[in-house]
Amino acid sequence: MNAKAPEEIRHVVVIGAGVIGLSTAWFLQERGIGVTVVERDHVGAGASHGNAGWIIPGRAVPLTEPSALTEGLKSLVGPHGPLGVSPRCGPATLLFLARFARHCTPGRWNRARRGLLGLNAASMAAYDRLIAGGLDVPVIDAPIVAAFSSPDHIGHLSPGDDLAALTLGEAHSLVPQLGPRVRAAVHIRDARYVEPDLLVRGLAKAVADRGGTIHTGRTVTRVRPGAGVDTDDGTVDGDAVVIATGGALSTLAKEHGVRVPVAAGRGYSFTVRLGRPAPGPVYLPEQRLACTPVPGGLRIAGVMEFARPGARADHRRFDQIARDAASMLSGADWSSRTDEWAGDRPLTPDGLPLVGPTRTPGVWVAGGHGMWGVTQGAATGALLADHLATGVASDALRPLDPRR
Repeated sequence: MNAKAPEEIRHVVVIGAGVIGLSTAWFLQERGIGVTVVERDHVGAGASHGNAGWIIPGRAVPLTEPSALTEGLKSLVGPHGPLGVSPRCGPATLLFLARFARHCTPGRWNRARRGLLGLNAASMAAYDRLIAGGLDVPVIDAPIVAAFSSPDHIGHLSPGDDLAALTLGEAHSLVPQLGPRVRAAVHIRDARYVEPDLLVRGLAKAVADRGGTIHTGRTVTRVRPGAGVDTDDGTVDGDAVVIATGGALSTLAKEHGVRVPVAAGRGYSFTVRLGRPAPGPVYLPEQRLACTPVPGGLRIAGVMEFARPGARADHRRFDQIARDAASMLSGADWSSRTDEWAGDRPLTPDGLPLVGPTRTPGVWVAGGHGMWGVTQGAATGALLADHLATGVASDALRPLDPRR
């Protein structure tokens, strides 16, 4: 079957109503292409909901850092660290972890990091396009304060032009919630943040207001080579299909020659009340916790846990996250935890997302962004829409080819 020429693609079916899928739909509309979005649950039901909401392209690196392997092995003994591996993982998860471990070398990690540079470089401009195009969602420019228990631990952050040293006095004036254990801090510049639920709802409204159709509560059972999809409630046809289903991407994409698996690494987050508002986000690199201001409180997100598919969330992790955060922050009511979330974040074994065409003409994928779905989501949608509309892949997408 021959692929349609770009000028023949007038309507695209996007599977998945998270940040990646809805961004892709929005930018396709910018190209004059009609869209139908199909979501098995509700808008933003997946990883988008539990995301910290940071847009930090300078810090968006592959999870396959060499230290990840050491932390994973330690977690088998102490199961409540920032990277967790359940000893009762199923065979598919263990196979994924074996492939993941092979990429946790300095050489492979650096290659993967270079492979993300183009996507990261496009991230801020893509959000600027969303805002200029009328997206009614606050996207807030705010440097992130990274806090440490010792100046010796600043090495937990890889060096970069986006870092600036802070005195303790400067850090405490910027974030009054820093506790007495904080003994060093740096600024992460060129950063923004957004409330993820507002982002996905705003994108969904914008897509619908511009004539797009969004079907929720419909499960896609198969993507047909003819660029249509079968669902549990009939078929949906289009000239092309984009699979953007997060941790479940491989279920639909494998049939179309996508051999790089996407696994679900579980993240955890919750919200606590604050006595006074936090002026901006705080990062705790030693604990690997991201803390984001929300109305009336602070959203705290962290952990990457590999467990058996379908396994229940380990609620002890919420307690551990609270203890870790309380050791560095003050002024929060840690007994007030609300909106506890444990959900799947889509990961690939080489640390690079999958963005582009599959081996089946007319079938495309966008997923596997790990913890960086909000940072890279708008850029993914913009670059993929350009590729679909023109037939030409940008240099930024070449390392992310799903057929690799």
